[in-house]
Amino acid sequence: MTAHPAVAVSRPPAALYGVALARVRAAGLLRRRPGPYLVLWAGTMGVLAVTVAALVRWQDSWWLLMAAPVLAVVSAQIGFLGHDIAHRQVSHDRRVCLVLGLVHANLLSGLSYGWWMAKHNAHHAHPNDLESDPDVRPGVLAFDVSHAVTRRGTQAFVTRNQAWLFFPMLLLESANLYVAGIRALARPGIRHRAVELSLIGLHTVLYLSLLAMTMTWVQALAFVAIHQGLRGLYLGLSFAPNHKGMPVLSGAEQADPFLRQVLTSRNVRGGVVTDLALGGLNYQIEHHLFPSMPRANLGRAQAIVKDLCAEHEVPYLETSLFASYAEVIRHLHAVGAPLRTA
Repeated sequence: MTAHPAVAVSRPPAALYGVALARVRAAGLLRRRPGPYLVLWAGTMGVLAVTVAALVRWQDSWWLLMAAPVLAVVSAQIGFLGHDIAHRQVSHDRRVCLVLGLVHANLLSGLSYGWWMAKHNAHHAHPNDLESDPDVRPGVLAFDVSHAVTRRGTQAFVTRNQAWLFFPMLLLESANLYVAGIRALARPGIRHRAVELSLIGLHTVLYLSLLAMTMTWVQALAFVAIHQGLRGLYLGLSFAPNHKGMPVLSGAEQADPFLRQVLTSRNVRGGVVTDLALGGLNYQIEHHLFPSMPRANLGRAQAIVKDLCAEHEVPYLETSLFASYAEVIRHLHAVGAPLRTA
């Protein structure tokens, strides 16, 4: 990550967040909006039903592989709905959110809801914190030079070339999420482990059974590769612009709830199509400030937050989608530079 020049504001820590919260509340932007979610859910489930019906209708046809990209988009949209449910954007009721979350994550996506929730909550609490944010801890990729310079062997090779490998590796992200969830559930610590494992098992059986009944094994392997690869790529391309390459904060900035979220997040410009394609994650700054705000209200909240940032000279970063990818790639390339020069 890059260092950020210290930002001086005219109010004490937490005051700007309090002002922002008061303004969005006054505008009614924290109230539930079930209508847009019902429309989105019905549309997503409708496309899923049509896709499954097509697989059953035209069995053993190579044309069925054309349904794999459609199912990848549907799977990602289900993931976005699960994300909003987990943040209680759909309902304030804990039990309702748990049931809906288990259905959308474990049953429909094959993803552990409990594991993902713990990981995602830690990210929201400490975005881009090299010690506390699980999304920037060293793994296959290195997001900070301090992590890169310690690597040797295969890890060093990957880090040297991670800017080139980033997009191809996203093709494996769907499989990574599936395996990581299973591994987490295999250990004690996650509530409802038995339920989560049962639902993921049911998801796996239903998915493989559908393919076995409608395709030859060669077609099924090709379908899984296309579907899961594109699903991982889609999810990765939706999450990558949000924080990657954004600054590591000073202690004072990290302690301020407004600066901590605004300075580490990047918004993506666009319209209705971008909002739908990225599941509202293009309003990453507003989402991090108000995680429980319904997705349909984030665009209106953006104007409030941008005005507040302008009033107090707080940097507010918004780019095009392709510019955000370019920034991520430049950052990954820069992190790997010491290993290339060595």
